[in-house]
Amino acid sequence: MSVDPDVAVERERRIIDVLVSLAEGEVTTYGDVADVAGYPKMSRLVGRIVGHTDVEIPWWRVVNSTGHLRSSDPTEQAEILAEEDVVCRNGRVIDAPIGRFSRDH
Repeated sequence: MSVDPDVAVERERRIIDVLVSLAEGEVTTYGDVADVAGYPKMSRLVGRIVGHTDVEIPWWRVVNSTGHLRSSDPTEQAEILAEEDVVCRNGRVIDAPIGRFSRDH
């Protein structure tokens, strides 16, 4: 089953809009991005877009549902997050100033 090209473009645009709106120090999940964009249960689509878009997005602010870094370079991701006061240990976000992994959340 193929997706209508207009639908695919709209999905990508809405997901990218959510991604570019992430603030410094905000860490969220692929699933949360999908939910906010209006596409619940489409976290894998978010992952594909994060990995393949030509649009500059803050890819380092998106992790899996347990906080694990799943980018192609988790060390680089952890370093960039640390610059935004996000605390990672053993490849996992344990505290972030904003978002799902904030201690105040």
